[in-house]
Amino acid sequence: MNAPRPLFDAHLHIVDAHLHIVDTRFPLVANGGYLPAEFTAEHYRRRVADLGVVGGAVVSGSFQAFDQGYLLDALERLGPGFVGVTQIPHDTPDARIAELAAKGVRAVRFNLRRGGSEGAEHLEALARRVHAVAGMHTELYVDARDLGRIADTVAALPAVSVDHLGLHADGLPDLLRLVERGVRVKATGFGRVDLDPVAAMRAVLEVDPSALMVGSDLPSTRARRPFEDTDLDLVSRAAGEHLDAVLHDNAAAFYRVGSPGERPSRPL
Repeated sequence: MNAPRPLFDAHLHIVDAHLHIVDTRFPLVANGGYLPAEFTAEHYRRRVADLGVVGGAVVSGSFQAFDQGYLLDALERLGPGFVGVTQIPHDTPDARIAELAAKGVRAVRFNLRRGGSEGAEHLEALARRVHAVAGMHTELYVDARDLGRIADTVAALPAVSVDHLGLHADGLPDLLRLVERGVRVKATGFGRVDLDPVAAMRAVLEVDPSALMVGSDLPSTRARRPFEDTDLDLVSRAAGEHLDAVLHDNAAAFYRVGSPGERPSRPL
């Protein structure tokens, strides 16, 4: 495995596979009594200005429920290279799904850990429908210890990713079995997981080097600690020769924000 590359190597470009925008001009719903602090598109731009970010996925949080206004506004403000991961009710009309896709929404999220999204009972039907209508994939915020009971359903879906390395080391074997069956994994939220991120990332890469995507999880709502730039050093240590794929190519392909191997001319 190649030696890790320097964190601020000028040749590195990042597709941030998991970020949140919190804009108080749009509705927020307290989840378990929690409301996040504001973190606008401009806040995000300033925070990652030195990290080589060229695109990313804006992910709806539990506190945003089914609101699309903040998400479409954020995508417009962030510009090319940024796409959306939304939450929608199971009975959302096909025409609305197609409309959201045309505006840059690439996935539907099921927040099985904190709620605020559609429930697990609608997972299979809604995931299949959004993929058939608009090519959207499904994203799961789930404790990997709970994956066993839904593993067959998840593995049979057209395209799926799991947030935050599955959160817990005890669930890693179930997560890796799903990676073997095509599920993608986000290397995100190192300040909220109960596992060794480097060991977990290496385990995923050993199964499928195309499965792992890095994300900042900014602004790291409710995490024990927020994202730090040095988290990218952990990614570099784990990824070795797969670093370009983990930082850019895998997410670019999954979110359809550029061709694998393509290197934009300038970061955000």
